[in-house]
Amino acid sequence: MRARILIVDDQASAVELLKHHLKYEGLLAEHANDGDEAELLVSEQRFDLVMLDSRIVKRTGIDLYRRLRNRSRTRPLPILLLAERGDEAVGVRSLTVGVDDHATKPCSARELVGPVKGLLRRSAPERASLILVSGEIVLDRRVGEVMRGDREVQIAASEYRLLEVFLENPRKVLSRSYLRDHVWGHYADVDDRTVDVYVGRLRKSLVSENEFDPIRTVRGAGYIFYGRRAP
Repeated sequence: MRARILIVDDQASAVELLKHHLKYEGLLAEHANDGDEAELLVSEQRFDLVMLDSRIVKRTGIDLYRRLRNRSRTRPLPILLLAERGDEAVGVRSLTVGVDDHATKPCSARELVGPVKGLLRRSAPERASLILVSGEIVLDRRVGEVMRGDREVQIAASEYRLLEVFLENPRKVLSRSYLRDHVWGHYADVDDRTVDVYVGRLRKSLVSENEFDPIRTVRGAGYIFYGRRAP
């Protein structure tokens, strides 16, 4: 599943350019204009990183950072603080209170992609990868293509997201609730039976003729993905 970034900044034109560059790198981005909107989005959706402008209205970047860190659900979330040039003290202070990294504005959107991908690599390396590989199965996020050996796999959107999660967690038992939350979202109206149906569809897409089934059902626990033939 592609990494999801929340950008908290009230400069719409700069945000759109940044979203464009993040998309080009295989990342997804949402936008919040202020701290209140950001808190609502974080409470409703899963994000892998938050970019905070230090001068957002209704709450400073540092204030919002502290609120996110005080909640168990958002405490591990990597945070990149954006400080205006001339506010270097803000950046230094942010690191002393635990913000993961900071960048100085103004800067180009392209320059911000590096720190974002760096934080993602440290927190969840698989989500920063543009190409996911497990054995003979390859998912290329740049073009939305799935290959099994020399064969291109035709796959629907939900099965594509499901395969992303499996490839990010190869050889690990994933429960149905884990798959539900990471594919459809914590608040989606999806039950275990629906997860089973989509896993079945993914199997049909990935397996042709005498190819082995890379998805093993673990009774009472969930599923495990093997890119190579399972032992």
